[in-house]
Order: sequence, then C-alpha cells, then structure tokens
Amino acid sequence: MTIRIHLTNVYVDDQDQALHFYTDVLGFEPRQDMPLGNGDRWLTVGAPGQDGVELLLEPAGHPAVGPYRDSVTGDGIPLASFAVDDVVAEHERLTSAGVTFTQPPTTMGPVTTAVLDDTCGNLIQLVSM
Repeated sequence: MTIRIHLTNVYVDDQDQALHFYTDVLGFEPRQDMPLGNGDRWLTVGAPGQDGVELLLEPAGHPAVGPYRDSVTGDGIPLASFAVDDVVAEHERLTSAGVTFTQPPTTMGPVTTAVLDDTCGNLIQLVSM
C-alpha cells in the first residue's frame, strides 16, 4: 500500500477572490466547484498537468481558523509551500502582477524561497531547489 497526498487545503476569507488569485494570478487550474448548500462551495484547484493532488480553497468560517491563521501569519509562517522551477523568476512575474511578498527570494543552502500574501488571509511559500 502506498499513501500519497490527494487533497490539502488553505482557509480563505472569500472563495471567489481565492479562485481568482489561485487561477488567474498563480496559474492553477480550477478542478471542482460544487455548492455545499450554505453559500459555501467545495472548490479545488490544481497545478496544470498534475493529476491527483488538489488544493481545497476552504471557507475560513470555523471559529478556530481565525486565531490559528492570525497567529501563524503574524509569526510569518506560511500555511502552504508550492514548488516552482525558479523562485526569482516567479517573484519577478508575480510582483509585476501586483502580488505582495513578505519575504523576497532568499537562498538557504540548496533551496531558494520567497513568501507571498495570497490576499485571502494566508502566507504562501514558493520554493525551488
């Protein structure tokens, strides 16, 4: 038996805004969009050409989400990490698209990272080897 990642999530303040940011700005593809009956949706995106792994843009309505997110974001901790081929090039592309970075490209041994604000309440790390 092999265990693999199928779905992970980020909590978002506004699903429509998150869908725009994650697809139109970051470049993910919409995968699933189903109403849940209370105004929220089961809304996922995935990397182009990558089957299987999806990112759930989950509504941040649960009472525990706000304090948790405020705490980790306040400490500068990213809630997700996405691999890119070239962090410096992605930083330039996204900065020119108006994305705010809380950490510019920084090389740490064999990896380069940068951290961006996803406009939906989260910090996201970009990483390349």
